[in-house]
Amino acid sequence: MSQPQTTTDQRPARRPIGTDSGTGAGIVPVLAFAGIVVAVMQTLLVPLIKDLPELLNTSPGNATWVMTSTLLAGAVATPIMGRLGDLYGKRRMLLTSLAVMVVGSLIAASTSELLVMIVGRALQGFAMGAIPLGIGLMRDALPREKLGSAMALMSSSIGVGGGLALPLAALVAQNADWHALFFGSAALGTLSILLTLAFVPESPLRAKGTFDVLGALGLSAGLVLFLLPITKGSDWGWSSGTTLGLFAAAAVVLFLWGVMELRVQAPLVDLRTTARRPVLFTNLASIMVGVAFYAVSLVLPQLLQLPTTTGYGLGQSMVVAGLCVAPLGLTMMFTAPVYGRLSAKYGPRTTLMIGMLIIAVGYGAGLGLMSAAWQTVVIAVVLGAGIGLAYSSLPALIIGAVDPSETGAANGLNTLMRSIGTSVSSAVIGMVLANTANQVNGVAVPTMHGFRVSFLIAAGAVAVGLLFALLLPRQSKGRAPRVGRVESGGPAVAEPHAPRVRPHEDRESVVAERQTLRG
Repeated sequence: MSQPQTTTDQRPARRPIGTDSGTGAGIVPVLAFAGIVVAVMQTLLVPLIKDLPELLNTSPGNATWVMTSTLLAGAVATPIMGRLGDLYGKRRMLLTSLAVMVVGSLIAASTSELLVMIVGRALQGFAMGAIPLGIGLMRDALPREKLGSAMALMSSSIGVGGGLALPLAALVAQNADWHALFFGSAALGTLSILLTLAFVPESPLRAKGTFDVLGALGLSAGLVLFLLPITKGSDWGWSSGTTLGLFAAAAVVLFLWGVMELRVQAPLVDLRTTARRPVLFTNLASIMVGVAFYAVSLVLPQLLQLPTTTGYGLGQSMVVAGLCVAPLGLTMMFTAPVYGRLSAKYGPRTTLMIGMLIIAVGYGAGLGLMSAAWQTVVIAVVLGAGIGLAYSSLPALIIGAVDPSETGAANGLNTLMRSIGTSVSSAVIGMVLANTANQVNGVAVPTMHGFRVSFLIAAGAVAVGLLFALLLPRQSKGRAPRVGRVESGGPAVAEPHAPRVRPHEDRESVVAERQTLRG
């Protein structure tokens, strides 16, 4: 099957969009802010998890649906919104994602009823599709010399938003009515919409074809059937008929969906492209990085808040615990320019491996650095640097391997892989902590042994991810992702990787080589 061709809305644009309008300078911070805002939704209620049954007047098992609904909606929306962005406009779909998030926030802010809250939280999770859409817009809008660090910042916004949300949400929850969290998220979403309208132009690149409705329904069903038992398996029992039945149903649905996608002219996910070595192993590595990222988010807050009477708990308040973990997200944000320099010199494959090695060092050192609050800050900083470099490398690897018309869908699938990694991490680490916990007055208290086993699992995931990274094809140093070229009044076509200028080459030979590449 041939690769989908691209068309344009007939706007001539030989240079990257936004460079003539004066809005180009605002694209990166506005899109990064949007990514941080939607990532906040994932951890917004983490400080209130223990209190949700009382706040919603329901059982602990039912209260977990408030978190699960956000995860499931984000997983389903990410690849779908990416494909819709490729077809109908990435900026348009970004605004749609943010608008749905605002509506969900207002619904959640107005209720204490469980079912209504689940609906609101699901709509909040729908906004996760904004991150791959933002990466796609950056690719279409920015010149090559600025693209690497910009995409790194956008990709890292998942961790930045999650890290910053913990202390801020804890502070609000301790000093105001908990519904204020949702009013605040609605305000952030509205501000992001206004900034996007003001500073982010629409991309002229369009994929040819129609939206694969059956493919979207099949993928959504398969993802729900797969992720539901992962997130609820500890409550239902991993060997229960419900858990095993849903896993079996997910395998059947996803297999049939894959067969159907291979026969569709314009599929939701081009599985032939996904099976290419650069895309396949990047996505597999993404799952492992997702596992490693979420492990620290589950372990450190609990360790910090456990009472000192346990002999290993650090006895900190909810707000202090959030502040100790916040450097994880802040360090991820500050690694974006560092990634740009490393990637330009060594390539995104090598930078991904460097990031994974730093993560491994962080978890290895963390095994012996759990006896004081300042030590948890050190762990957060080291892991934030490693995860930031790893996350920053992923979109560059994906974009360098796919056609410009598939940017949104391909990055949406990659973001989904990271989400699957965090879901698996949540399930596995949660099971480990539960099985190693001590019962104190009828309450399960996590043990230091459980925390250390969790860190070892995360380190093992990084080791597997490093193996996947080694299987990626080598790239030329400084090789930039392919960008789209839009001929005046004509269709957009994929531009091949530009040859690097070597010192011994003269300008005429380079120009001749470029003309040859362009056909």
